[in-house]
Amino acid sequence: MKSVITFLFLLSVLLFVGAIWNILTLKRPGFYPPKQVLRKRASVLAGGGVIFLLLSIALSSF
Repeated sequence: MKSVITFLFLLSVLLFVGAIWNILTLKRPGFYPPKQVLRKRASVLAGGGVIFLLLSIALSSF
């Protein structure tokens, strides 16, 4: 069970890193994907990170 919780924590961290990467990409001028796509992608990644983080916290408390 510890390996599943660790995997979920790592997955949430990776999703948060992806969200931060997309937010930082918004600041660069002349990047190909439109800003709306980058904002939507960052919000989806951050939402997934929150879900996996809450799931891993709930599983670790049992």
